[in-house]
Amino acid sequence: MQEACRKDVERAFGVLQSRFVIVKGPARFLRKDTLLDIMSVCIIMHNMIVEDERDLDADIGNWREAPTPEVEMVIDETTRFREFLARHQQIKDKEPHFALRNALIEHLWEHYGNLGN
Repeated sequence: MQEACRKDVERAFGVLQSRFVIVKGPARFLRKDTLLDIMSVCIIMHNMIVEDERDLDADIGNWREAPTPEVEMVIDETTRFREFLARHQQIKDKEPHFALRNALIEHLWEHYGNLGN
């Protein structure tokens, strides 16, 4: 029973890894609460995608499980770690954040700022 549960968890985690790159990356540099938020958001988005793609008229009587794909890592851990650090640095860069925030404020002001007039 424990092995069956472990396999279910591994399968679910594999689905999230194949869909969301952030789940594949190294997690040792993130805080526990940040990991919890990331996983929760990925699970919610996955469920939203599945619900959106669901075919309500599909014949589910002939359903069978797809084989688990074999994934081969072609990048070594050092390269993966360097790429992670580069992405992390881009995320922490405040200049793009402020530029996007200001563009959003301007956009919202253009479209909704005149509602009171």
